[in-house]
Amino acid sequence: MNRLPLLASVIAALLTAPILHAHDFWIEPSSFHPEVGMTVAIGLRVGQNFVGDQVRRTAPLIESFMVRQAGRDEPITGIDGADPAGWFRADGRATAVVAYQSRPSFVEVPAATFEEYLQLEGLEQIAAIRKQRGRADTSGREYFSRYAKALLTGRDASDAVSRPLGLRYEIVPDTDPTAHRGPLRGRVLYDGEPLSGALVVAMSEAAPSARLTARTDNAGAFSLALPRGGVWLIKSVHMVDTWWWSRADWESFWASLTFEAPDGIADERSGGA
Repeated sequence: MNRLPLLASVIAALLTAPILHAHDFWIEPSSFHPEVGMTVAIGLRVGQNFVGDQVRRTAPLIESFMVRQAGRDEPITGIDGADPAGWFRADGRATAVVAYQSRPSFVEVPAATFEEYLQLEGLEQIAAIRKQRGRADTSGREYFSRYAKALLTGRDASDAVSRPLGLRYEIVPDTDPTAHRGPLRGRVLYDGEPLSGALVVAMSEAAPSARLTARTDNAGAFSLALPRGGVWLIKSVHMVDTWWWSRADWESFWASLTFEAPDGIADERSGGA
């Protein structure tokens, strides 16, 4: 087996880690409304304002890549080094949940850039800690991990959407947002527990610069009044101290959720498994 293409893809992924780290990361399926039995291509994208570059499948960087549908979890297979990063056959009867979880990657960011990104992602408390420690003028060294989810509409809504997948950092809607128009209510979980004070940002593909924001309460809950239907990206970033012997000073967790909300005020689809 020729391992050179795989090695090249891993090296490329590691060399571009600062770029991937500094932008939004989301799942872009070939269809948000797959029919029963349709093969769905799952693209991974990194960028800003819904303009993204492809992220090719790189097996050594994948912790898990799966879809939950029809009451079971299935791995999403694909060809290493390829875009789209994977494919699966849609059940189509109820909303499916696709999830991608990366392994941690190391990055070192210049001090000014790191401070700017902390402010942009709502991590002011980390900036305050760096200042308190006299480290505000030093580069930011961190391990970052991605936790991306996408909801693919089925004939029926699915209660599975409101159940956590067990990702380390995860945005979990209270109800299936593909089944109705209205406020998006949900929870942000870190290590399976509600996280308070997390910034949650929503952007519409139709108007990505007009962002909606909310902070989670003590129960990890948030509410965002989405003003229109169409494709939405919901995101949140969390950062913690690393252990004293770590190569990095910080560890960050980047969660995203993409789905297409209906244009109408309500949808007649019922909840299901």
